[in-house]
Amino acid sequence: MRRLLTVLTLAGLTGCALAEPRVCTAIGTPVGVGVTVEPPLAARVASAAVEVCWDGSCHRPPLELHPVTRPGGQTCAGESCAVTMRPTGGATGFAQVAGLPKRPVRVRLTLRDSRGQELADTTVEVTPAGRFPNGPGCGEGGPNTAVMVDRHGTARPRD
Repeated sequence: MRRLLTVLTLAGLTGCALAEPRVCTAIGTPVGVGVTVEPPLAARVASAAVEVCWDGSCHRPPLELHPVTRPGGQTCAGESCAVTMRPTGGATGFAQVAGLPKRPVRVRLTLRDSRGQELADTTVEVTPAGRFPNGPGCGEGGPNTAVMVDRHGTARPRD
């Protein structure tokens, strides 16, 4: 019995010594709504407005869209290499929405061209969720959600 107890104690101590401590960084999770506009519609968009509503209240945070890029060709000189980014034709942005709940909200997006003409006015219901930027053991951040506007100007939740 004494030998079994000694073996179990050593096994427990060894297991504790081998486990790496969890490191939780100070990285945060933005609270709000991410928006992506697919090509070719994105090329015509000069401005975007977002309205997020829940519980009879609506919020109209600023939304600025930027070109979406992806890795392009790689060049190397000696031991140094670089990758250039190439535009995809899409556009993306993030609207910060203080107090965004983790329950269904209505998101309305209005996209306009450089003359102020409306390109799309679309509404979608989405459910923001808390995010875990350092993994579940480090606490929840957020909540946030994302919306995709397709080439025809129709919004849908982005997975």
